Amino acid sequence: MDKKIIFVSGGILSGLGKGITSASIASLLKHANNKVNMLKIDPYINVDPGTMSPTEHGEVFVTYDGGETDLDLGNYERFLDINLPRKSNFTTGSIYQSVINKERRGDYLGQTIQVIPHIVDEIKSRILNACDDDSILIVELGGTIGDIEGMPFLEAIRGIKQELGEHQTMSIHVTLIPFIKSAKEFKTKPTQHSIAELRKTGIYPDMLICRSEYKIPDSIKDKLSKSCGINKEAIIEASDAPTIYQVPLSFLEQNILHPISKKLQITNSNSNMDKWYSLVDKIISPKKNIKIAFVGKYMSLKEAYKSLTEAIVHCGAHLDTKIDIEFIDSDEKIDINQLKQCSGILVAGGFGLRGMDGKIEAIKYARENNIPFLGICLGMQLAIIEFARNVLGVKEANSTEFEKDSKEDFIYLIDKFINSQGEHQIRTHTSPMGGTMRLGEYICDLKKDSLIYKAYNNASTIKERHRHRYEVNPKYREALEDKGLIVSGLSNGLIDAIELNNHKWFVGVQFHPEFTSHLEKPNEIIYEFIKMSGKS
Repeated sequence: MDKKIIFVSGGILSGLGKGITSASIASLLKHANNKVNMLKIDPYINVDPGTMSPTEHGEVFVTYDGGETDLDLGNYERFLDINLPRKSNFTTGSIYQSVINKERRGDYLGQTIQVIPHIVDEIKSRILNACDDDSILIVELGGTIGDIEGMPFLEAIRGIKQELGEHQTMSIHVTLIPFIKSAKEFKTKPTQHSIAELRKTGIYPDMLICRSEYKIPDSIKDKLSKSCGINKEAIIEASDAPTIYQVPLSFLEQNILHPISKKLQITNSNSNMDKWYSLVDKIISPKKNIKIAFVGKYMSLKEAYKSLTEAIVHCGAHLDTKIDIEFIDSDEKIDINQLKQCSGILVAGGFGLRGMDGKIEAIKYARENNIPFLGICLGMQLAIIEFARNVLGVKEANSTEFEKDSKEDFIYLIDKFINSQGEHQIRTHTSPMGGTMRLGEYICDLKKDSLIYKAYNNASTIKERHRHRYEVNPKYREALEDKGLIVSGLSNGLIDAIELNNHKWFVGVQFHPEFTSHLEKPNEIIYEFIKMSGKS
């Protein structure tokens, strides 16, 4: 099969769900026995999202090879049950950085560096590099048509469409069909303007995905077909759904793969979504119900914890249980009554001192009241600090992240470590923030017969993804274990998992298990936490 690329763009406004649209189409193609790959392009100037605020941009998703990427890559992996590399996401900043580095090395032999051809050629090169001859590549362009920063990417897309030919590329445009309640009318004019703007760049969309709060009548589809020059069968409705995992099923019912396979000349177009239907049914109409306390400090934007909240949904689907998440802001005084109403307590990761006391209070409540507990990344580190202060009696126990000259540094910064590619790196308090963490997939050796060992189906080693700077100080290990806090996971000698003896279920992990949770295969340790919480 020659190169096949589907470009997904968006118009009118942001937040229409291009990522879910792209992931849904990819999932349908994969379940029809096609090999699918994905790429997200972000027009912002940051080199990657690693230093961006989670309350502004949402979570930073980490790939297995240590890339800090846009959260849409998480949606791709969750929908496709695949692992994507860091090259599956790039930004304007990384493109300009690459071109400038080449210019400084003299690679352009003295040429004047311009947006066309140099920037556009670099974009085209990265897109084509992500595209294998035996797979379909779906490329999502971030931002909105008309944004000035998106113009070089649209020119690159136009060039690729021209070079590869009619049946090798397809353009899908996601748009909004607003319903004006006072007039009781759907309005198509914004979409017509968005299509006109896209055509100015030389790109003519082959399919329209129409976001709407309500079901779109056939008469509106007829109008869109005539005004936008798109076949009616390629105008697909994407109305609001009770769960994002219902979107591919809605697309399937509208026979979305027919116009796609006709355009790209794909022979595999019959998706087997039986398992998916079953899981979605359990998300929408579960037999059981439990409440979980979710303690974090980025509560102003729930997408800061996107992978973790979705991982909880995955577990609920497989347990036929609705998980009511009680979000608790650790930056405010913890309401113990909120914790009392929950069957399990999860303390999420984060950076910095803010919200630390609230998380420690929640951890203490879980430990003293025998409530199933899962601490992730900073949540694990704070579980150790709480235990040290309140069980070992070391009142000054702290992390050097919060107190640089801590005398009792139970959590500290190691200067030298080996990254996920096996390379030696150095971290100090003055290292740049971007890309100086333990990032990506690492092997973790599990203690036999421990809670985490059993959760991972008696596996002696696992691979999970990390995103942190500070580590557990091993000099305190003996004192902790003497009092019942057991080290149950090690990664290259670094403490990666802990748990409590004489407790119903209390586990902390340094890694981020949510990054490897998919709808069809939930992460094991999160699944076990939810299952044990359901037994309370």
